[in-house]
Amino acid sequence: MAKLHFKYGAMNSGKSDTLIKTAFNYDERGLATLTVKAAVDTKGEDWVVARGGARRRVDVLAHDGEDLRARIMAAADASSLRPLHAVLVDEAQFLQPAQIDHLFRIAKADGISVICYGLRTDFLTRTFPGSQRLLELADNIEKLPTMCRCGSQAEFNTRRVDDRFVFSGEQIAIDGAEVSYESLCGPCFMEEQETAGAHLLG
Repeated sequence: MAKLHFKYGAMNSGKSDTLIKTAFNYDERGLATLTVKAAVDTKGEDWVVARGGARRRVDVLAHDGEDLRARIMAAADASSLRPLHAVLVDEAQFLQPAQIDHLFRIAKADGISVICYGLRTDFLTRTFPGSQRLLELADNIEKLPTMCRCGSQAEFNTRRVDDRFVFSGEQIAIDGAEVSYESLCGPCFMEEQETAGAHLLG
């Protein structure tokens, strides 16, 4: 039986790189895959771009409100990707809960494995709606580890604006010229929030 997988990790844990390597492994064996990314993630435009420089073209840019199962099946038919063996989803946290339900149906009704990569929580330590639904539905949940600046395992995503840590703002802000992110462990996260006068964790 095909499964819905959720591989999550803090920023810089190699999620996109792992997706690209997974796609290569399928390609090497002649097994068809289709790559999906939320359209709100404008970084890399219609490419999955790993921090190490590896890239993979996105087959479906998922927009809010659309039937993701229908889009994926139409893209598979248009590209003659039949039989489709796996759907690989980058930045899955940005998908809507209903779209996660669509991915679940692809796995369970259509018999196609779905592997989602994304963040669990935002820079305010709140679960993304798409990630919350994945935690509820996924058959397999795997954490991809990464390191904090102090050498401990990082758990939290922190946002910098103009190189200053911030603890307020919209949930989604794509990193670029002014906005960047850093993964921190719990003690380093609390240290930065105290410096900024924020109180997210009590």
